[in-house]
Amino acid sequence: MTRWLIAIAVMASAVMELVDTSAVNVSIPYIAGNLSASITEATWVLTSYLVSNAIVLPLTGWLSSRFGRKRLLLTAVAGFTLASMLCGIAPTLDLLIVFRVLQGLFGGTLQPITRAILLESFPREERGHAMAMWGVGIVVAPILAPVLGGWLTTDYSWRWVFFINLPVSIFGWTMVKLYVFDPPYLKRVKHGADYWGIGLLALGVASLQVLLDKGQEADWFASHWMVTLGVIAVVCLVAFIWWELRAPNPVVHLRLLKYRTFGTAAALSLVLFFVLYGSILLLPLFMQEVLNFPAITAGIWNAPRGIATMVLMPVVGILIGRRWDMRAMIFIGLVVSAIGVLMFSQLDGTAGPWAFLVPQLLMGGGLSLVFVPFATISVDPIPNPEMGYATSITAFTRNLGSSFGISIMASDLARLRQTHLARLTAHISPENPIVGRMHAAISHGLLHAGSGLVQANQQAWGIIHGQAMRQATVLSYLDTFRIMAIVFFLVAPLPWLMHQPRFGPRER
Repeated sequence: MTRWLIAIAVMASAVMELVDTSAVNVSIPYIAGNLSASITEATWVLTSYLVSNAIVLPLTGWLSSRFGRKRLLLTAVAGFTLASMLCGIAPTLDLLIVFRVLQGLFGGTLQPITRAILLESFPREERGHAMAMWGVGIVVAPILAPVLGGWLTTDYSWRWVFFINLPVSIFGWTMVKLYVFDPPYLKRVKHGADYWGIGLLALGVASLQVLLDKGQEADWFASHWMVTLGVIAVVCLVAFIWWELRAPNPVVHLRLLKYRTFGTAAALSLVLFFVLYGSILLLPLFMQEVLNFPAITAGIWNAPRGIATMVLMPVVGILIGRRWDMRAMIFIGLVVSAIGVLMFSQLDGTAGPWAFLVPQLLMGGGLSLVFVPFATISVDPIPNPEMGYATSITAFTRNLGSSFGISIMASDLARLRQTHLARLTAHISPENPIVGRMHAAISHGLLHAGSGLVQANQQAWGIIHGQAMRQATVLSYLDTFRIMAIVFFLVAPLPWLMHQPRFGPRER
């Protein structure tokens, strides 16, 4: 019973952070309007959080060993809540960005530390059940949070997106205080801090995160600012890896990647969240930009994926407890998810809401088969004293994959739209008989509607170009869905590089 109370305690903390960060995305236009800022300026509310969050993620294992896991978790929950309240009352955009940096620093430790506590609280043969519960929150929260954020922002105020944390955090903090304790093997380190490692990591990750978040907006490497950030990121991260592999007391235990199962899982985590967050970005945009769904309709019709995942994850946890091969489950889940994403690429500009149901259910069901065994098998070879360092690394790869997915898919969408538009408009000319007949029909209708001859002629060409633009937009979305499906198909064999866990007690 105590184990499940611990699970509830840590899940409240992890889900609080995920819901808050995902719900803020839909509030950006309202924040910009309320604080007299442009949308571009307001997006720093997202960027500032992502940068500080990404910096602290890989440091969580070291922070746990230095300050104690329970103390760090209590501090993180309290700090995240205080920062959330400060965000909610921020009178200016500048202060809001500062408070979001603080929120990211505290929030970045929550996911890896809660997963480490959960894994250590259950015997190896019961970890599937624990990870099923943890996975529900991790996968479903980012999908359902935008609906919550849209409702709070529309019916109340964007400030309530931050205030909503208070009751959850009080509950989570109390549960952690009562039921979570540091294991006896987790000894606080007494040696000096790895300042070079921390500095190189912070500068490299911050530069990379800003590059990924602002690259599309600044036209990538056509901007000197983006080039500078790219150079800093590469130099610092390469130097960081070199330093950490030689440091006597590294801040990030990169040597854990020598375990084939864990190294494969880190790479797979990068790809999984690349596709997941890429689809979380593109599907609502496709529904609203192309199909003209209202925001609330788009939110509702993105929910079936999360519901399918939530319903099936406990079932997957039971199957793991019955010793099903986790590698086969991950493989099947990736293939099923890929089929779901591929079905999105078969839609067109006339699709209705029900056309999204089956693909969403397939993707959600596939993800449930992936994430529960993945979270269980990935850290199986890791000794318990190193668990915090391992979950920090996988949380970092998940965060990095999410950032890559959002930035690369947004960039590809814009590039493909221009490519398709150039191809389509190349055929729009009076010499093209099909276009000529279309122009004549539209002009004739406009003349009957009361437009003059010259005006009708110009309006007809504008309508044709508008249709070409819409068709180019549709094709660009379908191409990006196709790319994500191909990525899933390509990485589907990777789980077979992992080792199936051997259940039963063993010495650490």
